[in-house]
Amino acid sequence: MSAMLSIEVCYALPEAQTLIALELPEGATLQQAIDASGILTRHPEIDLAKQKVGVFGKLKPMDTVLAQHDRVEIYRALIVDPKAARQRRVEKTRKEGSIEGRKWLPKDSR
Repeated sequence: MSAMLSIEVCYALPEAQTLIALELPEGATLQQAIDASGILTRHPEIDLAKQKVGVFGKLKPMDTVLAQHDRVEIYRALIVDPKAARQRRVEKTRKEGSIEGRKWLPKDSR
């Protein structure tokens, strides 16, 4: 008899998170976990051709074999580039006059 794996499949929206616990046979893949979870029927907006998937924050291909207690994650596209968001926060802090925002400026322009 083949051992069973405890797996979780998760998908998060800004307002809610879906986390589905599954028991799958040893040797199950990412694709099989997603199919078995039924998450695609709960969230029809998920398009696996466009969205990336992974295990515990690490991108993985759909044919990755899962291990005991893995968490399969389906990632949404980023709305804002993280570098642009950081730059906007720094500019805002500089305008407010904070020392934190000014410390990266040359000394003569502080």
